[in-house]
Amino acid sequence: MRAVVCGAGIAGLAAAVCLGRRGWDVLVLERAAAPREQGYMMDFFGPGYDAAEAMGVLPAVLELGYRVDRLSYVDHLGRDRAGLPFARFARALDGRLVSVMRPDLERVLRDHAAPVCELRYGRRVVEVRTVPGGAGHDAAEVVLEGGAVLRADLVVGADGLHSAVRRSVFGPEERFRRHLGLHTAAFLFRDEQARREVGDRFCLTDSVDRAMGFYGLRDGRVAAFAVHRTDEPSLPADPCLELREVHASLGWIVPRALAACPMQVYYDEVLQIEVPRWSSGRVVLLGDSGQAVSLLGGQGASIGVAGAWLLAERLAGSASVAEALTGWERTWRPVVEEKQRVARSGAEWFLPGSPARLRARRLALRLAALPGVGGVVTRGVTGRAGGDIRALAAG
Repeated sequence: MRAVVCGAGIAGLAAAVCLGRRGWDVLVLERAAAPREQGYMMDFFGPGYDAAEAMGVLPAVLELGYRVDRLSYVDHLGRDRAGLPFARFARALDGRLVSVMRPDLERVLRDHAAPVCELRYGRRVVEVRTVPGGAGHDAAEVVLEGGAVLRADLVVGADGLHSAVRRSVFGPEERFRRHLGLHTAAFLFRDEQARREVGDRFCLTDSVDRAMGFYGLRDGRVAAFAVHRTDEPSLPADPCLELREVHASLGWIVPRALAACPMQVYYDEVLQIEVPRWSSGRVVLLGDSGQAVSLLGGQGASIGVAGAWLLAERLAGSASVAEALTGWERTWRPVVEEKQRVARSGAEWFLPGSPARLRARRLALRLAALPGVGGVVTRGVTGRAGGDIRALAAG
């Protein structure tokens, strides 16, 4: 059985690992010319953590992970205004949490995928279509820029928020996108003083309608991310200029970070993708292309890895691809929809829209230090981790 996976991000690479180990002939197509170096620091937990353990990749993820001492909200001078020891979040998740850079998680998955799949960069998908066959032997074809056509028993659309597979098979993006009123960006920069000030904390500006956050990396660089409210879904022509205009007045190390903003920066709107049905014939959507929860939910990578593992399990245990895809969606959709609801309801916690909301967040974090209250608050930040992934596979 041949699978073509469109997208070499977290979900696509996880699918390649899981399918390849199950004996599928897997080809991964990625439109970018090379692996992307820019990306967020992520808190990886929930069903994806469990799936990574089942896949045998968790030790490598933990090795590349970071020890974070504290979540700190700071003012324009870098003074701590509110926060929590990061251990509280870990305890709320029974210790099953690791902070890891998105490119590092991709690298782990890519290393494990390499022995069981073929990976081609610089390949742009322009069309995916179903090819009818007799006695249920239909197939799918992937048409690449330049005219090459690839035939497969399964096409996995794991090509992100702006998926070409979704557009080709399910329709235009406008049907499925839920703009959450935010733009976000991420980049890396080098500043020794900023690295010392951040230390082993995750620092966020304690601000309304816009914020920047910082992690220190072990190579001396600093990972930065930015988020701000906007009703405009279209993206700016010059992301770095936009970031400077919106965020520079936040103070502390923000102006220096923005001055060091590289030419290549990750920048996108904050979206959820809601598709009524995740598969059509031999084509299935995976990860952000069909189940994007947005950064507000904090489990995009987890959903991608767990969804891929569960999909491969269903395919291995079903009599047909169609049966597997139906069973996978029936099991996985309630989990994804719960994460999306949590993300939408937590928007004001993530980025307060008024000074009153900002003060309420500070108060909640202070209350978290009280006995019996901390678990409630930290679970409100992390959301529910999700059900047992093995139980979902058996259900």
